Order: sequence, then C-alpha cells, then structure tokens
Amino acid sequence: MDFVVDVLKLFFGMNEEMALQVMMMVHTKGKAVCGAYSKDVAETKAYQVCIFAKEHEHPLLCVVEKV
Repeated sequence: MDFVVDVLKLFFGMNEEMALQVMMMVHTKGKAVCGAYSKDVAETKAYQVCIFAKEHEHPLLCVVEKV
C-alpha cells in the first residue's frame, strides 16, 4: 500500500491525503482514476508507472482508459 501511495505522489503529483484515498479505492475496488490527461501524457505516465513498479518488483499496473 505504501508503494502505491508513493507512486501516486511521485507520478501524479498527489498530496498524502489524496494519494491515500486513491490507494484505498485501488485496494477495495481494484482500480481508480489517477487523473485526466491528453493521450500522449497519459500513455507516458502509464508506461513510467509500469516500468517503475517492475523495477521495484511490485505487481502494480497502470492503464489508460478513454473517457
């Protein structure tokens, strides 16, 4: 859970309180919205998060969904 909070703060600029709320949504519902970005920015962030998680041996996934 701490890893997810750190990722949300690092890659999505969330403060501690918001990161904790989003992490709990991920924990209870399996996914959450981390932000709304242009396609290019969203894909870059998702890629960066997936690489970061893999490097730290965490099974966290980040995907882009069109809204």
